[in-house]
Amino acid sequence: MKRVILVRHAKSVSHGYDQDFDRILTDRGEDDAQMIAITLKEKNVKPDLIIASPAIRTSQTAWIFADTLGYSKKMILFEKKLYSGKTPENFLLMLKELEDEKGTVLVFGHNPTIYYYLHYLLREFHDDVPTCSTVGIDFEVDNWNKLREHHGKIAFRLIPDMYK
Repeated sequence: MKRVILVRHAKSVSHGYDQDFDRILTDRGEDDAQMIAITLKEKNVKPDLIIASPAIRTSQTAWIFADTLGYSKKMILFEKKLYSGKTPENFLLMLKELEDEKGTVLVFGHNPTIYYYLHYLLREFHDDVPTCSTVGIDFEVDNWNKLREHHGKIAFRLIPDMYK
């Protein structure tokens, strides 16, 4: 089995859209990211790889998850096209190129792209994707190159409001 966990970045400052790439997390965003990361730890999630958009708010979210889950922040792979709009088809191709010894991959990105990835990978997905939404998707394959669109199954869906 292969598992992809898609995470939309946590709540960020609402000003500075002219400097969108540099927007930072709010205190609430930091708290939400910590809460969801702790929940993943309690579920015994151990990422073999973390991939993130290099935007500041997404990087900060990934760093919080990495710290909580015992993953080295130095090992996070930053993928520029997760910020600039990697298509769902290209996202799937990226996943298909992963090394097969990696079983669980966390990917941190932005909306609406995260929603589009979820819709593309899952058999059916029509839910909202608020900030810090975290969705685990399981694929009944042994090799990443066997992933197919619409063949994923939701393992879990976590959103901060579930814990407030």
